[in-house]
Amino acid sequence: MHAMILKNIIDLSQTGNPLEQMELPPPIPKENEILIKVSTCGVCHTELDEIEGRTPPSFFPMVLGHQVVGKIVEKGSRASKHKIGDRVGVAWIFSACGACEFCQSGNENLCPDFKATGRDAFGGYAEYMTVPEDFAFPIPEVFSDSEAAPLLCAGAIGYRSLNLTNMKDGQNLGLTGFGASAHLVLMMAKYKFPNSKIFVFARSEKEREFARELGAEWSGDTEDDPPEKLNCIIDTTPVWKPIIAAMKNLKPGGRLVINAIRKEEIDKEYLFKLDYPEHLWMEKEIKSVANVARKDVSEFLNLAAGMNIKPEIQEYALKDANNALVELKERKIRGAKVLKI
Repeated sequence: MHAMILKNIIDLSQTGNPLEQMELPPPIPKENEILIKVSTCGVCHTELDEIEGRTPPSFFPMVLGHQVVGKIVEKGSRASKHKIGDRVGVAWIFSACGACEFCQSGNENLCPDFKATGRDAFGGYAEYMTVPEDFAFPIPEVFSDSEAAPLLCAGAIGYRSLNLTNMKDGQNLGLTGFGASAHLVLMMAKYKFPNSKIFVFARSEKEREFARELGAEWSGDTEDDPPEKLNCIIDTTPVWKPIIAAMKNLKPGGRLVINAIRKEEIDKEYLFKLDYPEHLWMEKEIKSVANVARKDVSEFLNLAAGMNIKPEIQEYALKDANNALVELKERKIRGAKVLKI
């Protein structure tokens, strides 16, 4: 099968070709696994974190990709949950132990044995992949393969982030950064909280314009002051600098939710500019988002189908995965990037 392979940690500022195209034997499903013929795979900022070593793969070479859509073509001897020919998706959560306190409470995202697709097991930058059957999700018919791919991570993690804000209808929501996840959060928030105002902070004028097209009340630069203070903010940026501005813009009792697997080190000194009376006092909170649980993926797919959410997508051939990754690194973004396998 054709696959795009990461052989080692790479500094993307030094090369535009982190992945190498290779031929690999198709994987064979274990007894509780299914074999998927991949049709599309979303491109996520977390892949940059893997390539550059902030959340490195467990082994090399690695097939990246954790927003996977395809059809089941083979099943292991004990796999019975899905049928051959079913269209399913695979998200960042590849597996969890199933026995710890977190798994038992439905929070497999916090499991100490959490395994990530495309980091701890081969992912979807290839023609075929295997996954435990309990971690494959039926894709609603209303979505094309390309539309469904970003829903599996950008959408699901955005859904978890929005839930973690504890937001109520009529409250103000801020979104810092406006890529694949944030543009889906904006659509979700407008659907779930029709009386709320949404304020978007983004470096790019194109991103700010896109936010206004989708119904943002206001959009400005990351360090601009919004016309109103905010009850909650979701940060999807890879850097530290926006954290300071976000905390300043919260109302008393407000909550910042950081939707990022890792933050880049480049501007870490901004973290030390966190001033207690200006940024943290008055019972403001900072909450991180760790991975996704299965319920996040399944609940969001149902919500997205019900509201007929349609992500903005840019499509690339599998062989052009490096181009998509470099554009993501350079913040050339409008919605989500998807590989057609």
